[in-house]
Amino acid sequence: LGRSLEVGPDGLPARIRSWFATEMTRFAAKPVELLASPFRFRVDGPDGKEIARDADPTGPRFTAHAPGAAAWEAESHGGGLAVRVSARMEFDGFVDFRVALTAEKDVPVSDIRLEIPLDPDRARYMMGLGFKGGERPESFDWSWDPKRNQDALWVGAVNAGLQVSLRAENYSRPLNTNFYLSKPLNMPPSWGNDGRGTVTLRASGASQGGGAVVLLAARSGPRTLRAGETLHFDFTLLLTPFKLLDPAAHFSQRYFHAYKPLDEVAASGANVINIHHANEINPYINYPFLRPEQMKAYIDEAHRRGFKVKIYDTVRELSNRAAELFALRSLGHEVFSPGPGGGYSWLQEHLGSDYIAAWFVPELKDAAVINSGLSRWHNYYIEGLDWLARNVGIDGLYLDDVAFDRTTMKRIRKVLDRRRPGPLIDLHSANQYNPRDGFASSANLYLEHFPFLDRLWFGEYFDYNGSRPDYWLVEMSGIPFGLMGEMLQDGGNPWRGMVFGMTSRLPWAGDPRPLWKTWDDFGITSSEMLGWWADACPVRTGRKDVLATVYLKKKQGAKPRALIALASWAPETADVHLAIDWKALGLDPKTAVFRAPAIDKFQPAAEFRPADAVRVEPGKGWLLVLGD
Repeated sequence: LGRSLEVGPDGLPARIRSWFATEMTRFAAKPVELLASPFRFRVDGPDGKEIARDADPTGPRFTAHAPGAAAWEAESHGGGLAVRVSARMEFDGFVDFRVALTAEKDVPVSDIRLEIPLDPDRARYMMGLGFKGGERPESFDWSWDPKRNQDALWVGAVNAGLQVSLRAENYSRPLNTNFYLSKPLNMPPSWGNDGRGTVTLRASGASQGGGAVVLLAARSGPRTLRAGETLHFDFTLLLTPFKLLDPAAHFSQRYFHAYKPLDEVAASGANVINIHHANEINPYINYPFLRPEQMKAYIDEAHRRGFKVKIYDTVRELSNRAAELFALRSLGHEVFSPGPGGGYSWLQEHLGSDYIAAWFVPELKDAAVINSGLSRWHNYYIEGLDWLARNVGIDGLYLDDVAFDRTTMKRIRKVLDRRRPGPLIDLHSANQYNPRDGFASSANLYLEHFPFLDRLWFGEYFDYNGSRPDYWLVEMSGIPFGLMGEMLQDGGNPWRGMVFGMTSRLPWAGDPRPLWKTWDDFGITSSEMLGWWADACPVRTGRKDVLATVYLKKKQGAKPRALIALASWAPETADVHLAIDWKALGLDPKTAVFRAPAIDKFQPAAEFRPADAVRVEPGKGWLLVLGD
């Protein structure tokens, strides 16, 4: 699956490699190294010097090895301290480390920290811990704060990276999507150390091998370890990317996000229908079991006409129409989160208090209450999806933010894959970088789910017009993780979107149909996508604020053609001269011409010669067809 992890004698990562090419559509012949040197779990004495420990010479000991997972253990001792590491790695690139530090006598320390030395060429971008996604800074400092939903940081390049999440024995998944402050993160006793814990990143110094390094360090600060005391410095890793991009599938699946007559959907050119809630066949939020006959009739006819149909159904809140409502209420806080009550009068009359009122649809009197997080209700949810796939024929899920963990998502994926041909899961998220959501980056928050998704739809409150291209790449596009997506807020920015293969989504916001027609006229589904982030991109603008992505179509027996997407982030009008690798394109510069097809609300028809400057207005761009 494109990545490898080598474990050192202490049980920690010694080497991480990625075979993903920068195009993200293929594997390379040779891997790149993510680490400059191995991970280190270090304990410093009062003098600031490391307390030496000797690793077990027999470590690591592998305790399980199966097609989908491997597990191992390791130990080290010295200076009155024992460190025991137990770890489990799964097929998707998730690695769970449990690190137990036990004091065999009283030991004063100035710091306990995890050091991750990264290769500077791979540590190009960063996201999380309050840092908005984009180019990595030279220096970064962060400290724990329960008002912020921040415990994870992703650092990497497009084709190699890792997310590290800091945990302890008291970890409990917090609430999200407007309700974070009702159940925030538990501060880990180990890493947090009563407010003394920090995370730092420094792009200076040298690795153990003497080369340059970007050092990421999770530090817990000074304390005295008492004899017999054990602290749990747990952490998880996600090794990215998770999978190759599939632009052909992405461009061939045209989404229609609404319950509408099938004739209307067919006339739009869409072929995948998302059935939201609050409509005739799926009226009640996250409880799609009260109109199964009507839903099945619609889906059966859609299948006959060649459409896929997905439904809104998740675990975050539950409709008051759920037949099991009072049985679930009797379980205390296992399924429903504690809270101030209130909301729609029916909830106050029937549930009294001690709940959190959530989404409400007045026309349907559909009043939801917030789920508590992980519970046995997830088993019901999985069985419900299985029943819907078998009996109603749903082709997948539209997820509106996610309140469950990766294990539940893995089970969802397995159920759908077993029951339906080519099922699809897309994830929507409103931008959660705000006080109510604890200033969390949506992509970083949901990264553990990305291996099991098919596309993203980010989302309300994302600033498509003001954001930098590196922010687009890391926080919105999904590309460094093996996903592609669409835009939502105000229809997005169609010119910038095309640089990342993104459009708006019918009929929610914007109208992608003119672009769909241009795709089909060119034949984009049979082209190779060479993004501006790829080493092999054959068209360059010479500017960081005006970017080009190439869709190259080479067909045996036919002359090559290229569709070039240009988009500007420059504050002023830019006259751009394109630097072109003609050999890579397979075209002759003496006869080649740029033709801009007329696209409604996007661009007028135009023609350019290779030597001409292409004028690009601020916040806009071009789609140019290059051929002889």
